[in-house]
Amino acid sequence: MSSYCEYCNLHPEDTFNKVYHDTQYGFPLKDDNLLFERLMLEINQAGLSWTTILKKKDNFRRAYHGFDIDKVAAYGRRDVTRLLSDAGIIRNKLKVNAAIENAKRIQALRGEFGSFKGWLDSHHPLTLDEWARLFRKTFVFTGGEIVREFLVSTGYLAGAHDKDCPVYKKVASLKPAWMR
Repeated sequence: MSSYCEYCNLHPEDTFNKVYHDTQYGFPLKDDNLLFERLMLEINQAGLSWTTILKKKDNFRRAYHGFDIDKVAAYGRRDVTRLLSDAGIIRNKLKVNAAIENAKRIQALRGEFGSFKGWLDSHHPLTLDEWARLFRKTFVFTGGEIVREFLVSTGYLAGAHDKDCPVYKKVASLKPAWMR
């Protein structure tokens, strides 16, 4: 019988992480807005628990207009004030500003790569250190741990699931051959 990844086994009462583990963690994403959402959630997690972010995920989606890249890139001072007063999300000015700036930077990447996913795919595979350098050069508020978790959670780096986890094969079957 397969066993779940160590985190799920050690925290069986954590239903937020269990659902995320079973349905999203390590699963490849194709949609740029979903990739942007995952990056912004990872940025907002810095210094906090992932469970806190998962509990606020719907609030983040509402507050950031579904993480629509073009809408977030167009945010101005009024939007920053709105976000900083929204108790449903993480009210950190650096993180709010990072969302807006990173949305603008993703827009700029579209010119050369067609999409955020196109940019990611064009650089795959890289080592974690190479990815971290590339992200620091391209985006703001993207330290090594944020980059690692973003890439693992979206399937660009291995490590989301133990090989004997029942979700491992499901995730592997969804990845294109060049990502495995």
